[in-house]
Amino acid sequence: MSHDSRTAPRICPLCEATCGLTLTIEGTTVTGARGDRDDIFSRGFICPKGASFGGLDADPDRLRVPLVRGDDGELREAGWGEAFDRIAARMPDLVKAHGPQAVGVVLGNPNVHTMAGSLYPPLLLGALRTRNVFTASTLDQMPKHVSSGLLFGDAHAIPVPDLDRTDHLLLIGANPLESNGSLCTAPDFPGRLKALRRRGGTLTVIDPRRTRTARLADRHVAIRPGADALLLAALAHTLIDEKLADPGPLAEHLDGLDELATALADFTPEAVAAACDVDADTITAIARELAAAPTAAVYGRIGSCTVEHGTLASWLVDVLNILTGNLDRPGGALFPLSATARAPRAAEPGTRHAAPGKGFALGRWSSRVSGHPEAKGELPIAALAEEIDTPGEDRIRALVVIAANPVLSAPDGDRLDAALADGLDFMVSVDPYLNETSRRADVVLPPPPPSQSAHFDFAFNGFAVHNQVRYTRAAVPLEDGRMDESEIHARLILAVSGMHGAPPSAVDDLAVDTALTRAGAPKELAAGLTGESGPERRLDLMLRLGPYGLTLEQLLAHPHGIDLGPLKPRLTEVLRTRSGRVELLPDPIAADLPRLRRALGDRPAPLVLVGRRHLRSNNSWMHNVGSLTGGSNVCTLQIHPDDAARLGLADGDTARIESSGGGIEAPAEITDTVRSGVVSLPHGWGHSRPGTRMSVAAAHPGANVNQLLDGTLLDPLSGTAVLNAIPVSVTPAH
Repeated sequence: MSHDSRTAPRICPLCEATCGLTLTIEGTTVTGARGDRDDIFSRGFICPKGASFGGLDADPDRLRVPLVRGDDGELREAGWGEAFDRIAARMPDLVKAHGPQAVGVVLGNPNVHTMAGSLYPPLLLGALRTRNVFTASTLDQMPKHVSSGLLFGDAHAIPVPDLDRTDHLLLIGANPLESNGSLCTAPDFPGRLKALRRRGGTLTVIDPRRTRTARLADRHVAIRPGADALLLAALAHTLIDEKLADPGPLAEHLDGLDELATALADFTPEAVAAACDVDADTITAIARELAAAPTAAVYGRIGSCTVEHGTLASWLVDVLNILTGNLDRPGGALFPLSATARAPRAAEPGTRHAAPGKGFALGRWSSRVSGHPEAKGELPIAALAEEIDTPGEDRIRALVVIAANPVLSAPDGDRLDAALADGLDFMVSVDPYLNETSRRADVVLPPPPPSQSAHFDFAFNGFAVHNQVRYTRAAVPLEDGRMDESEIHARLILAVSGMHGAPPSAVDDLAVDTALTRAGAPKELAAGLTGESGPERRLDLMLRLGPYGLTLEQLLAHPHGIDLGPLKPRLTEVLRTRSGRVELLPDPIAADLPRLRRALGDRPAPLVLVGRRHLRSNNSWMHNVGSLTGGSNVCTLQIHPDDAARLGLADGDTARIESSGGGIEAPAEITDTVRSGVVSLPHGWGHSRPGTRMSVAAAHPGANVNQLLDGTLLDPLSGTAVLNAIPVSVTPAH
């Protein structure tokens, strides 16, 4: 380390694990990143993404000033004032002429990895008053939100496995050794699984691929893709049929246990075996092992969500935790309590039961063209293109895209790309790159690199396997000519709402005032808030109103975090159903079960496609980091040797893959880690469109797997695109 070097703590913003980093900084340049051994949550763990922090931070392809489309149709560099002037001159007039539903908002995954992306989009939606909201959730996790909403009355009440205390962990459709976890914030997920094994626990993995996680398991079940809900239903049926179900103290908080038994009666192990390609004895054995374990947790993720029965599979994960008595108990699946969560609800007076809540409703409105029902206030992102290119009243004419690249990440990118190019009157992107989507914008607003931004995990602390809180300020000063991401968002809100020219602080002041009103707290509290910025004042308020009564000053005094203790049972605090009980068989679930029952008679296509995660990547937004290219992070078509021989493919040959949405080509990778009848391509590739400025990604473009999909196949309850178990044909390319 040179004499002018220094170090600074930073929470890694590159995946859901939220590991603590120690950055090495020379001047204003991050020259290294290592795991922070003093971090109270991650204890020094780091993965390749975190180690690449400096390379991503200094990427020369990152935009440094706004881009504005000129009269010649080309994007050119502009000042911040001109960029916001352009937005203020166009967006309010469009809304006035065509109404608020003429505007759509698209939010991508990176939003939940930044403070600004968490704090400001709700205010933007309030200013625009549009119902046309599309997010990455309908490409991955919406089924879990919907099932939690229906079971517990709160779409954000998602129980997580108590990894550090469980005796038996069953993973379905999850590969945390590559993903680092999802809706389960757990630094060093691999180490936690190895610790489970060392203490004599059992790990069961259900996955059509022999992933790194599966190789660690005591039992790996290579299920047929898309059959997750059938297998889970058979496990639940077995627990009930063999009288192994024992909810224990949960029983007094349950509604619908008898109705559940009737609803699952047809899903015997023998009935589902052929459709799952898992023999009945194995299904029965897994159910008995779950029931016999002192404590156990079932955890399902992307692979079980992005299928035709994703919401049913997500529901059944929690049904199994409930039937085995493992929901809301140590070693099972528990509800985290973050430092900025709403204050816990009190029990109904004179009882130990939850007070009745407002509940959770689906389909409060529908999309204009296909009538897709909303879920959690969002419409399926797969329907975005048709909402733009289909004529009619309330057609989307303007779009605000924040940290999203749906041309690559959503089905049928070609149609969406054409819609963005020809169907919009105006488009704004908040994005650090000129990528496959932002290249179509009229104004591009680039946030600064992560080293120049403060960080707090509003979302992921609510899914953490241990209660804790950490905050880090920007590691280096904001570079000349850049604008803080929070100020970008605040000025955007002012520009679209007709308040252009007002100080950005007005947005934060309004947010503080609203939060105090909703909490019933005295307005005088605002005067005592500390912090160097609006976001810090808002964080200070949320901490003070939160369940631990913390302050920003306390977080600043503990740069490596504050340990808030292990997860604790608190079911009655989170229940918000109208009955005040866990509603085991909600009406929308019961109405969808006949569709699952019909799947018992389905027979699989000869070849189906599934996705896969890479440890050195996170969807499409890290493919421009040179240090993360190569190795396993490649866009190949994994195919079993028997299928390859039948199709005449050798390792390295170019394969042609075709499905309902079109065809793509990718190099074949012959491997027995994928079961026969299944091929696998990773998500987030296809960096070959002209007009982008991502040189590393363009040099390794890969193929866009989503171009195989036409966007019509969705999980009906959540609106989530079906990205796995897609029938495909594969031939040698000519």
